[in-house]
Amino acid sequence: MTKVIIDINESTIKQYVESIRPESEEIRAEIDFGYSYDGKIIEIYEIVPLWNNPTKKQNIPFAKIRFYKSKQLWNLYWMRASGKWELYEPFSKSTHLAKIIEVIKADKHSCFFG
Repeated sequence: MTKVIIDINESTIKQYVESIRPESEEIRAEIDFGYSYDGKIIEIYEIVPLWNNPTKKQNIPFAKIRFYKSKQLWNLYWMRASGKWELYEPFSKSTHLAKIIEVIKADKHSCFFG
């Protein structure tokens, strides 16, 4: 029998990304959301057609969440217009990934969804 290991963090981020995806397949062709997760770094991104070749898609990251094992903390970053990640202030750290997700949802400073 094969054991299935469920990563609660990936489950949490997957649930969030699914909640923000457009319902319509037609709209998803124009804008969609996805994520990558390697066990310590999560990137949430928009999936949109390339401006000069609409048949190809590009991922545009807007939120990055990193787990620091030594501190047992998740840090939240946002993408500046310069293309550089910056720590999201004033709330940028939590021991719970769900609290970080709530900060992204609230987007008080319009850093994630404009």
